[in-house]
Amino acid sequence: MSRRPLGRTGLAVSPVALGTMQFGWTVPDVAAFRILDAYAEMGGNLIDTANMYGGDQSVESFAVSRPFVGVSEDIVGRWLADRGLRDRMVVETKVRARMWEGEDGEGLTRRHIVRAVEDSLRRLRTDHVDVLYAHWPDPDADPDWLDVFGELQAAGKIGHAATSNFCGFADFGDQLTPLLESATRVAVEQPRYNLLNRAEYEDRLQAVAVREGLGIVTYSSLASGFLAGAHRPDDSGGAARGGFVEQYRTPEGWALLAALDEIAAARTTSVASVSLAWTLAQPGVTATIVGPDTIGQLAEAWQAANLTLTPAELDRLDRLSWSASAPEFVEW
Repeated sequence: MSRRPLGRTGLAVSPVALGTMQFGWTVPDVAAFRILDAYAEMGGNLIDTANMYGGDQSVESFAVSRPFVGVSEDIVGRWLADRGLRDRMVVETKVRARMWEGEDGEGLTRRHIVRAVEDSLRRLRTDHVDVLYAHWPDPDADPDWLDVFGELQAAGKIGHAATSNFCGFADFGDQLTPLLESATRVAVEQPRYNLLNRAEYEDRLQAVAVREGLGIVTYSSLASGFLAGAHRPDDSGGAARGGFVEQYRTPEGWALLAALDEIAAARTTSVASVSLAWTLAQPGVTATIVGPDTIGQLAEAWQAANLTLTPAELDRLDRLSWSASAPEFVEW
């Protein structure tokens, strides 16, 4: 497994990133530590979290999830401190979501960003994060919100400024390109991208990323498990994120899954690794995030780090892929 350059940041990261949205939600502390241990032993070094992670992310309600926000960061922070692995890991987190009551409790405003980052550093038990994302656009953002990221960089509290969902997501349009003229450089973008949702990345962001040398770290990489083969025609969905996959349970969705099954069987690998290897083969993509509930799921996904699909396999999946699908999480 070779590391990949994260755009022009100077950081080199593993192609399979460990997502931690499930920590505190579907994965308790002890199991999360075991998954983190296994990821480190496999050679992974890119850990993705967010300050809002920890509660039930399917509820999309701060009022319901308030007691649990920050739990994911806290678990990651305790693991980093206990294992002494902070210097080996590239840690990225996010800011923007509502984290406390009051006017400054959410958003891309100076007051919110500064306080939220301090809270994240405390939970993560570190003096800096390597990448800080603006989690999604804020229509009420301070005009100089990216300058605040620059000030945090100068203070050594964040390594690189980044955005997520800023180009092509939902109704936000392209809010990334104007930022590329700012004094504070956006170095990484995190889009939703997979075989069932290509347009968000490919219509515009891909060309921007290649031209500007952005790091691209994709999320929703397995479409709530559908692209890992976790859902089949004869099951009912069921799992914590089961409601999100109903849109994929169509003849076209099953045809794509059948092709993934056949390629995985021919290559003696997992369905998840084939799906992820397709994503990693696309121009501009640095890494893809997976959020395993078990070490077994992590091991299946990790196989993608050493899997190169043939041109024929890529072409077959291209022909069965989808341009767009509905987002899983849209409000908070």
